[in-house]
Amino acid sequence: MHVTHLSLADFRSYPAVEVALSPGVTAFVGPNGQGKTNLVEAVGYLAHLGSHRVSTDAPLVRQGAERAVLRASVVQGERRQLIELELNPGRANRARINRSSQVKPRDVLGILSTVLFAPEDLSLVKGDPGERRRFLDELMTARSPRMAGVRADYDRVLKQRNTLLKTAAMARRHGGRTMDLSTLDVWDQHLAAAGAELLAQRLQLLHVLEPLVDKAYEELAPGGGPARLAYRGSGGELPGAALPGGAQPGSDRDELTRWLLEALAAARKQEIERGTTLVGPHRDELLLRLGELPAKGYASHGECWSYALALRLASYDLLRAEGNEPVLVLDDVFAELDSRRRDRLAELVAPGEQVLVTAAVAEDVPGALAGARYAVAGGEVTPA
Repeated sequence: MHVTHLSLADFRSYPAVEVALSPGVTAFVGPNGQGKTNLVEAVGYLAHLGSHRVSTDAPLVRQGAERAVLRASVVQGERRQLIELELNPGRANRARINRSSQVKPRDVLGILSTVLFAPEDLSLVKGDPGERRRFLDELMTARSPRMAGVRADYDRVLKQRNTLLKTAAMARRHGGRTMDLSTLDVWDQHLAAAGAELLAQRLQLLHVLEPLVDKAYEELAPGGGPARLAYRGSGGELPGAALPGGAQPGSDRDELTRWLLEALAAARKQEIERGTTLVGPHRDELLLRLGELPAKGYASHGECWSYALALRLASYDLLRAEGNEPVLVLDDVFAELDSRRRDRLAELVAPGEQVLVTAAVAEDVPGALAGARYAVAGGEVTPA
């Protein structure tokens, strides 16, 4: 898979830009603040419907503009597709595929696949649990685009349930009134059903991802592992049949649904007091270990970097093994690494079908990633 052309209008710093791309390595080189990351951020948005830098669309639209438009021509084997997204902060985004009639933005998922390496990746190891949940869910959706719908359903039910709980909590605090919470049972059923599917997919993903993470970590830091993944549910110990390491982890959706319903029932009193949902995949955690110790809080800075890189390399290996080789994006990552990790990472990703690199200076791009170069400065992208 590779992108042959990227077109942006009023995206970030660009009023308009057109960039022709080809398979192999392409490096965007220029001083900081000139728009290098904006280019690869747009590629990632077209793949994931989200940015690795911000959580909302508003900062992606150029100041003074009402909307931004992103287009990319994507080639996979003999198939060529044009995907277009129109970002409208405060209103619904719009999408088109092959210039056909409007489709839902979610329909774009799966056409373009990317794996991003960026300085922000350190938060996968050192950051909050939400960073690791996001990593899992983005990779899960890249493998199975239909999971975007499951995630949307879960978020919708969670929002409705939280509204009911918040209203009940406020009523109790102001006057001691009680509310009829019979509808909470209905929301519990919906939340458990969507949550069980989400949880099952996460557990199945971990089952296949863990050996790839351990392998990638050994390649980056020989003798420093083993790197291990574990999943901790917010509702207590997961059903034994669901745990990674079993023959088919997470395969019994009915069992997971029952487990979530029991966990919700046990937490209901506390949830009503606090006015929020305390149990479910939105509060679960992916645990990263090096040997017997948690990576967070115990691993050195270099070990954390190796672990973060191993997570990304494992993602790439998994998607490629499943027949959908993604575009590799390395956003200013080499300046953050020591020379050994820099050279090793470059060697591992160089064979990729398409690799997009950003760097402040040409010397930051390792020799193993020789290829096309663009100079980025003053809002212009020109062949170097």
